[in-house]
Amino acid sequence: MRKYLSLILLIIILAPLTVEGVTIDNPLEETDTFAELIDAIINIIFTLALAIAPIMFIVAGFYFVTAAGEPEKINTAKKMILWTLIGLLVVISAKGIIALFREIFEVKTP
Repeated sequence: MRKYLSLILLIIILAPLTVEGVTIDNPLEETDTFAELIDAIINIIFTLALAIAPIMFIVAGFYFVTAAGEPEKINTAKKMILWTLIGLLVVISAKGIIALFREIFEVKTP
């Protein structure tokens, strides 16, 4: 019973976050050059990754809380946290590497 109440409370807390609509503009209509298109796609992926990562941390935390000592659930939660951190690291590093190459090769930002 406690598990269900916790889940309902979590949904009630997170529900207002889903009310705000997020629109993603079509990058093909908004860009004129290939560099602008790539930059727009990277920004969309970056934004989605930053939106999904906290949700994955919450789900992993829920697995930890409801594990009740079961090693499988604890390992699943640890793997979820690990892969979420790796994914965030890859996305943030990719954005940083692109900025670094633009600075080194003196490329104008779109």
